[in-house]
Parts: sequence; structure tokens; C-alpha cells
Amino acid sequence: MEHNTKPKKPLQLDGRIGEGGGQLVRIACALAAIKSQPIRIDHVRGNRRGNRGGGLKAQHVSAIEWLVNATGAEVDGLVVGSHSLEFNPSLPPTALKDRKFKVVAGNSASSTLLIFQAIFPFLLFAGNESGDPIELEIDGGTNVSFSLSYEYLDQVLLPTLQDRFGITVERQLKKRAWAVGPQFRGRIWLKFQPLIPGQSLKPREPWDKPISAEDFKLSHIDINILVPSALQEPLQNTLVSDLGQLFPDVDIKFVVTEDSGHDARMYTLLVAHSQTGLRWGRDYMYNKAWKKKTPEVLSTEISRKVSRDLFEEISIRGVVDEYLQDQLIIFQALADGRTSFPRGVELPNAHAESGIPDGIDGLDSSFKGLKLEDRMRRDKTHEPFGEGSTHATTARWVASELLPTVRWFNKGTICDGVALSFP
Repeated sequence: MEHNTKPKKPLQLDGRIGEGGGQLVRIACALAAIKSQPIRIDHVRGNRRGNRGGGLKAQHVSAIEWLVNATGAEVDGLVVGSHSLEFNPSLPPTALKDRKFKVVAGNSASSTLLIFQAIFPFLLFAGNESGDPIELEIDGGTNVSFSLSYEYLDQVLLPTLQDRFGITVERQLKKRAWAVGPQFRGRIWLKFQPLIPGQSLKPREPWDKPISAEDFKLSHIDINILVPSALQEPLQNTLVSDLGQLFPDVDIKFVVTEDSGHDARMYTLLVAHSQTGLRWGRDYMYNKAWKKKTPEVLSTEISRKVSRDLFEEISIRGVVDEYLQDQLIIFQALADGRTSFPRGVELPNAHAESGIPDGIDGLDSSFKGLKLEDRMRRDKTHEPFGEGSTHATTARWVASELLPTVRWFNKGTICDGVALSFP
């Protein structure tokens, strides 16, 4: 059981390592707050150039300000645009007395979901002896570029946290807000039961649960379209056609169909559900020139991209999608037990023309390569490592820097968490 300790010197992190963006900052500050671990990050978001720029953005400042107040931290460099940040927290999560919190992001382009990612792990360990729930409101953007959407949080991330770790979060979209069109802040509301003192985060399923062909037989695909009203019907028709070709005999359900309120706001999310409870999400925030394109042309572009992305995601035969894998890493590292969320391998038996996997009922032999190896090979964690996206490899590295006793194996596919709890 790992407890809170405070080293004398701050942990030094280079913000250019790995994905070199905001994710590194969010995970580092979240874990530093939980562990009362002083950190210094130089070259903050050093790999972000061009319009996205480097340094802290408004959403980072809003999240870290909240952590500063919650932990009684000393901080330096906490201003928008800062390329260096020192964060020295002193109070553990269990010192938090309030049960209702509100965070207001710097502007409507500041993602409420990324702020949630930065402060939720800390709040998860902020339980009291009475077992009181925590309520959280965050004002800012709900559908912005380079961030998960509220729909992805609601339909993919939070259900997976409940299934895999028993973390139950009530949530509600109070008001939607975009980074394009008329500017105003949206609002999300969340309520959850934090871990009580002495309780650790327990995985709910065996880490070595066998993977079989049954896990990749789809039961249905949920569709979310947030687009101008003139685009709704043609996009619905095109999605039904494209998904019908790629996933024959799979039910298709429209779960959210909403007028986005502005011609530049076009967002689509597909969530595929397997018959055994796995889920994969792929989305597309349209960001190309649109003014000279007809609704039919736009529908074709959007549908073909997001449908093909979903097909390719499922063809990898991973138990989580690309984005979910990196978002689960911090919970794996903190957990009391072993977890595994491999992304799988590309299978060779697919029709070149249709892209439909061949003989899915007889694929059990192909899954031998996906079963976790009997031999456990310990990963080196001094730099980003393992399978998956650059975000995933960076997340494992940052978690390992802040939680030195976490152990990873077999290219990051297996994790022995630190069993964190507080007395």
C-alpha cells in the first residue's frame, strides 16, 4: 500500500517529451496533487507550434488553479502562455472538506472535459468518513477541437470507468458550448462517490480475461450528430448507408441528433458496442472549408471519414479504442491490482475491396496472438514507452515518473498499480 510522501526536491519534467502537449501537464499535476509531490515542468507544451502555440492555455490554468486551492500549494508560472510551471502541493485529497465545487474555465474554447480529466483523479481520493458524495460543475466548452466531447465522456469513458473500476459518475450536460460561432460558456454537472479513507481503487475484472472472437461481434452502433439542421437528414442517410456496407446486420441507433446552431459547427460521434460489453468510439469535428460545399458533399466527407475510422479501430481488435487507452492509464497506475487494456494487432484476413473481415466466426485461432503472453517482460519507464498512440506512451511515462512503484509489462499492455490509499 502506497501512501503520500513529500520529497525534498521537485521532480523535473521536460514538457517536450513524448506528445509534448497539455496531456503531460494534466497528468503530472493531477498525480502531483494526489501525492503532494513538488514538480517543475519546463518547456510546457513545447511540441505545440503554429496556431495551437506553446505554454499554458486557459484551461490548464483553470484546472491547476483549482488544484492549487485544494492542496494549499505554492505555485509559480501559473499564467496563460507560461512555458515553465512550479507546483508544490502540501494537502492530501482527504484534507478537502467541501463537497460541492465549481470551476469556471477561462473562455468557451477551454474544454470542460480536459479540466475534468485534470482534477477528477484528485477528487476520487477525497472521500470522507461519512461517505458523502461530491458534486462538480465546470463551465467552459463542451465540444471543442483537440479534446474529448461531452458525448464521448458520457458514452465511452465514464461507462468504461464504471465497468472496469466501479467508478460511478452521474452526469448532465447543462449547456452546450463550442469554440466556433457565437462565444459563451457551457456547463457540465457531475456527481460521484469518492473513495473513503483507507479504500483503494479496485479493478472489477480479471486482468487476464481471455479475448475471443465473441468480443468483436457488434450488437449495435450508436450515432451522435451535432450539425446544422440542413445537414441532419443527408448526414443521417449517408451514415446509414456507409455503416451498413462496413457493418452489415449490425443495428444502428441515432442517440443524439441536434441542431448545432451554426454552419461551422459539425460534430459526429460513433460508438460501437460488442455483444460482450466492449465499446469503441470514433468522432470527427469537421474543421475544413465548408462554405462552398453542399449538404450532400459535406455529408459524404463526414460519414466516410468517421465510418472508416470506426471500422479500422475495430479491425485492430483491441479491447479499448485509441483515445480510451490513454485516458485509462492514470487509473491503471493508481489502482490496487493488475489491469490490461491492449489495443491488439491488425488481422490479415480482410477483403481488399469491401474491407469486411473475412470469416469472423472462425477467428479464434487468430486471437492466439492477442492473448497476453505467459512471460512477463518488465518495461523500462525512463522515456515514453509501450504500444498505442504517442499520448498513451507519454501518459505511461508521466505516471511512472510520479508513481515510481508502478510496474508495466509487455509494452505497456499490463500494469501493476501502486494500490494508493489514504489513512
